[in-house]
Amino acid sequence: MERLGSLTNDPFGKPPCRGCSSYLTEPYIKCAECGPSSVLLCLQCFTRGFEYKKHQSDHKYEIMTSDFPVLEPGWTAQEEMALLEAVMDCGFGNWHDVAYQMRTKTKEECESHYMKNFINNPLFSSTLLGLRKTKDSHFADGAIPFRSSDDPPRPTFDSMLSRDMAGYMPARADFMEEFDNYAEWDLKDIDFVDDDSDILRALKLAVVDIYHSRLKERQRRKKIIRDHGLINLRKFQMEFELRREIRRLQEYRKAGIKSFCSAKVYERVKRMREDERRKRTMLCDVLQYIQDGKACQQWLSKQAAIDAGVTPAVTTITVSATGRRSAPPLNLTGLPGTEKLNEREKELCQVVRLVPGAYLEYKQALLSECKRQGGLRLAQARALIKIDVNKTRKIYDFLIKEGSITKA
Repeated sequence: MERLGSLTNDPFGKPPCRGCSSYLTEPYIKCAECGPSSVLLCLQCFTRGFEYKKHQSDHKYEIMTSDFPVLEPGWTAQEEMALLEAVMDCGFGNWHDVAYQMRTKTKEECESHYMKNFINNPLFSSTLLGLRKTKDSHFADGAIPFRSSDDPPRPTFDSMLSRDMAGYMPARADFMEEFDNYAEWDLKDIDFVDDDSDILRALKLAVVDIYHSRLKERQRRKKIIRDHGLINLRKFQMEFELRREIRRLQEYRKAGIKSFCSAKVYERVKRMREDERRKRTMLCDVLQYIQDGKACQQWLSKQAAIDAGVTPAVTTITVSATGRRSAPPLNLTGLPGTEKLNEREKELCQVVRLVPGAYLEYKQALLSECKRQGGLRLAQARALIKIDVNKTRKIYDFLIKEGSITKA
């Protein structure tokens, strides 16, 4: 007969009895001969001599209980698990709540035991360090290398997973957008001819040398990504989750919250506050229809029906007196490249309804062409970027006003 810690995969930590199907409470009986799935019995079924298939009442058995000390006398294994669960529920440092949840220990005993055995214990610290090294080596082994013969994930273009992989294309072992992506623009018009002067030829060779140095920088960055496994999705996702949890905990600490129970109340009140704020800022949404009285009235009626919990009638917003309906501003939240724009550029992309990534490409193309020719005309800009002519004009006028380009 042995005293063993209870190990179970049941979500409640209480495996069912094979005889009466009730959840077991310690102590209970485990058959030492039946396997691979163990036969577990409560004391009542065991004393009645319950038998099941190959299990016989005269088999050897073990008494399963956690009523024995593990780390120090006076603390049973069951109390150790209860302490860890209480600290997880109430938060580190809330010893009064931890002791109230445990019932069997005072807050001083809980604090002293936890600090001694789980914080200041060298054996526990070395175990955590070993687990961390094992996890780091696991991530290093699972990093996605630059080998096109492998079969890494192939997300669709512009999907969330593709953005998480920084535009990495596994089939080609390359990136959709390179570092210093427009380095080739400075070379596209260079042509070596026999009648070049020595100075002009030296200048062209210098441009080529600069381009080679930029290519070396690309390769250096790719080597860093390959050697350190920076395209490892699992590592990226774990880091993202940790950063999000840290920001959430910092928000709780700033608000003076020290327990998970208070955090739940805080999140509920925060959602209510945000809902009220959205209702108070409805005027911002209606500004796009302010010049069309009928369309504005239809929109307000629809919002009132939504707030009242009634399904709004399907209505068509009429066009304005000019014969055209202005589209609502583009929402830039979550779009790649938004963080690279200043406030005026964000406003331009919203009005023109142009995604930040495309705007940055068009801007770089116009700047390079203007620098090459010493100026740029609107017709040249329209020939350079093949989009709607009205959008091109707005981008061109904006860059002129900002002083980024000059007229030819």
